Amino acid sequence: MKTMKAVVISKVTEAGSVVLSEAPIPQVRPGWVLVKVKAFGLNHSEQILRLGEINADYIQKPVIPGIECAGEIADPSDSGFALWQKVVSLMGGMGRSFNGSYAEYALLPAHHVFAIDSDLPWETLGAVPETFFTAWGSLFESLRLTTEDSLLIRGATCALGYAAIQIAKAYGCRVVATTHKVEKLSLLAAADEAVLDDGQLAKKVHGITKALDLIGPKYLKDTLSSVEKGGIVCNTGILGGVFTLNGFNPIKDIPNGVYLTGFVSNYPSQKDIDAIFAFINEKKLVPQCGKVFDFENIREAVMAQDKGGVNGKIVVKL
Repeated sequence: MKTMKAVVISKVTEAGSVVLSEAPIPQVRPGWVLVKVKAFGLNHSEQILRLGEINADYIQKPVIPGIECAGEIADPSDSGFALWQKVVSLMGGMGRSFNGSYAEYALLPAHHVFAIDSDLPWETLGAVPETFFTAWGSLFESLRLTTEDSLLIRGATCALGYAAIQIAKAYGCRVVATTHKVEKLSLLAAADEAVLDDGQLAKKVHGITKALDLIGPKYLKDTLSSVEKGGIVCNTGILGGVFTLNGFNPIKDIPNGVYLTGFVSNYPSQKDIDAIFAFINEKKLVPQCGKVFDFENIREAVMAQDKGGVNGKIVVKL
């Protein structure tokens, strides 16, 4: 077999135009490994690529999208991985600088492929790499979460929000989660408190020591005012559709004694992945999938993503 099924795009591609094409199976080279993709999650990042970023000069075109996957080593090259070893991969230019995971096989740089120890089914593993790494890094590296913290998760009805709730509750924190839609409050039942977000949380929440803001600049000033003195706010998401904070005055807009940080998921390590899967195994967590699609139905999967009707991570299994 010399060819594989893959999604290949070279221009702006609406969900309804996504198709599976025949593409050559990549040839292995030193420093890279060939992964047989078993499952991958859909991400907002790939939606941005399909609907506009594909026109940017820095995108190598045509390109196979996909910034994460779970799978097996089909050819370890010179990496030290074992044949058919279970691995995950994420970021590092995947799906932009080089072809990504919307394919039966992916040729990936060995330094961004990580061994895993897990008996979870592939479709569940597909929900882990990008989402859990981003939640994990935001909570523990940036927010320095402790079991004594009261954590606010703003914009919690997304895959990252659900993962953050799951991790923080298993860790032992009190969690306050928000949504701006009344009908989605019931989806936050795993949190200790669900709050309807009208853009003015500072008057609604109390005792918050750490805050994970997934809305972004749109409400960031209010989030900073929602934590106690000595608290930390981590801005990880941009669900509010506002990407920068014009006129932001750090002296006036960050309350005295409150700390602002962020998290970007470009730099995973084997140590991080080991810690995440050790935690999942120890706490017997089952990462949540909003909906699972077969690879043959990839068009339906991205249509569901664009419509926004799936509550949680969309996973595609092969």
